Amino acid sequence: MNRVRCLVLNAALGPLDYRVPEGMEVTAGSVVAAPLGPRTILAIVWDPERLPGADVPAEKLRPLREVMPVRPLTAPLRRLIEWTADYYCAPLAAVARMALSSGGALKGPAITVEYRLSGGTPERMTPQRQQAIEALEGEQATIRELSGLAGVSEGVLRGLVNQGVLEPVEVDIDRPYSLARADHTVVDLSPAQQEAAALFQDAVKEGGFTPFLLDGVTGSGKTETYFEPVAEALGLGRQVLVLLPEIALTEAFLKRFEDRFGAPPVVWHSSLKSTERRRAWRAVAAGTAQVVVGARSALFLPFAKLGLIVVDEAHEISFKQDDGVRYNARDVAVMRAAFEKLPVILASATPALESLAMAEAGTYRKVDLPSRFGGAELPSIATIDLTREKPGRGAWLAEPLVGAIEERLDRGEQSLLFLNRRGYAPLTLCRNCGFRFQCPNCSAWLVEHRFSGRLACHHCGHETRPPEACPECGETDCLVACGPGVERIADEVAERLPDARVFVATSDTLNSPGRAAEFVAQVESGAVDVIVGTQLVTKGFHFPELTLVGVVDADLGLEGGDLRAAERTYQQIAQVAGRAGRGQKPGEVLIQTRHPDAPVIAALADGDRDAFYEAETEARRMAGAPPFGRWAAIIVSSEEESDARDAAHRIGRARPEDQDIAIYGPAPAPLSLLRGRYRFRLLIHARRSVQLQDIIRAWLGKLDHPAGVRVGVDIDPYSFV
Repeated sequence: MNRVRCLVLNAALGPLDYRVPEGMEVTAGSVVAAPLGPRTILAIVWDPERLPGADVPAEKLRPLREVMPVRPLTAPLRRLIEWTADYYCAPLAAVARMALSSGGALKGPAITVEYRLSGGTPERMTPQRQQAIEALEGEQATIRELSGLAGVSEGVLRGLVNQGVLEPVEVDIDRPYSLARADHTVVDLSPAQQEAAALFQDAVKEGGFTPFLLDGVTGSGKTETYFEPVAEALGLGRQVLVLLPEIALTEAFLKRFEDRFGAPPVVWHSSLKSTERRRAWRAVAAGTAQVVVGARSALFLPFAKLGLIVVDEAHEISFKQDDGVRYNARDVAVMRAAFEKLPVILASATPALESLAMAEAGTYRKVDLPSRFGGAELPSIATIDLTREKPGRGAWLAEPLVGAIEERLDRGEQSLLFLNRRGYAPLTLCRNCGFRFQCPNCSAWLVEHRFSGRLACHHCGHETRPPEACPECGETDCLVACGPGVERIADEVAERLPDARVFVATSDTLNSPGRAAEFVAQVESGAVDVIVGTQLVTKGFHFPELTLVGVVDADLGLEGGDLRAAERTYQQIAQVAGRAGRGQKPGEVLIQTRHPDAPVIAALADGDRDAFYEAETEARRMAGAPPFGRWAAIIVSSEEESDARDAAHRIGRARPEDQDIAIYGPAPAPLSLLRGRYRFRLLIHARRSVQLQDIIRAWLGKLDHPAGVRVGVDIDPYSFV
């Protein structure tokens, strides 16, 4: 092979051909360093017949500079990258970049220096040094990473190094991981679990693409069931990928995994240190990482001998990425299994309607776990009609719910209050002039967080301290918090039940695996009486003494223009209800609502999931909504509102004429300003049979826009803001 076609990791450049120097060995999938002008760039040698490019005369080709010391990306992974780019209308280079997600991993074996506290004290203590020493207890990382963890400058930390307070530690980045053993623990499974596990194990042994939908009620032991095919894959020397929707779930899962297999799995998520990302990536590529537990980006890791994929909580919206390459990890996982020719298990207590439709059509093989493990019963569910049982002024918890919490306190049992709204209050305004605190970068209200003493935007991260006086009228002592967040509910519990020990569980308080582990330990030890949490607590946790779940505002998810609102509300409440009564003690769920007769609330109260799904399926069929029709969105944004508006209208005027598709908009997005960019949206509704991606590519491909305008395509959108 004396010339190769390379995919460079810059979407604007397209494929480039290079000459292979004599003696250099390259193959399709090789990661190479190549010249581009005066620079050296990374590229992937691609199959030339699958990557059209210009025919450049051989004498004009520049030579490759180096083949990176990593295994070539396999053909199945290259096909997955192509499929993802094609289906989600994303640049091929942007998808390929996700497979090379650790630049350090491409440079070969290495030793690095990290730093940790030595136990010494500085000659002179400053507030910054004190802050760093307190924040870095038990941490070990590079100076840059420690700087981020401690919230101080690198200069402060280098001063601590010079004084011996931080000591250097040499780390072999590529040190091997502990080996998991399939036979470490003998597990007692119920007959239903054994039957399901045997199906999965046979599929792993036989190989070949088999998609399963594991549909098990909360507490049925889905994790223990799919651990058996994981053990089967380990016994055969194959690798396993387990996708989880939230980093906060990782720590509890790791403990269960280690108890079963005698060693923790390899972890992959965005919060890993760069050295750990590098170590994990190289172990995956070498085939020595046996089981990887990760967030959605783990899907594109270069597995050497993958044998099984598991997507836990497969219905979760967090598997859908809403920026960059807008892909759904659940669906891409199924496609990776198809290309790799191996089984994939989608596990959920509340499967997505699309997954159930695939099972009904026979595309997925449905496996049911209809009852809880160990004889535990599903909780009883009742509604509290807030139009009749009105909470007192300034209160959000109705008396029946407060009374139920009090009963649990008397019995030494635990309660969980669920409200999917972080912070203290979603809006702060001036009672004198009506001024509302809004984010300067987004068209969103600032959320009050009393724990941190901040007003924060949950979209861009902007934070500010609440002022003493109204910025508009100058009046003091006039700022009012409107509506409840979890912090406000926690305050109400503390005020009405002063003996209760309350823990607020959100992405703000459980923002690392370590903090999540600390939370689990406190609850399991009985140090918490009432958990107040967001969707973070709706899944993955198993607390035997938790016998009451209260849903503070069941109607919250039904508000707004979310086309999947009913399904999401059902899934969320059913999942959080499943936290109750998982041990031997019976559980109870109380749902506060102003609309007890709404179909989704009534289905929850009746425990009739099938009736809800049948009604929702029929409504989707009538509307031509997924899975019976197709949606796509086009999002136009710019820092200049006029540029975004003009580009959106230009796209609107060029819309294709096709009787099988309807195009709505352009219109300002509900969140019309996000992170300093003005946004307009078009929504496309098409028949299932339409080649929607081809239509969109042809439509947008003939249009040019000003440099600052971004045009994004979202296939199968979940977010409509």
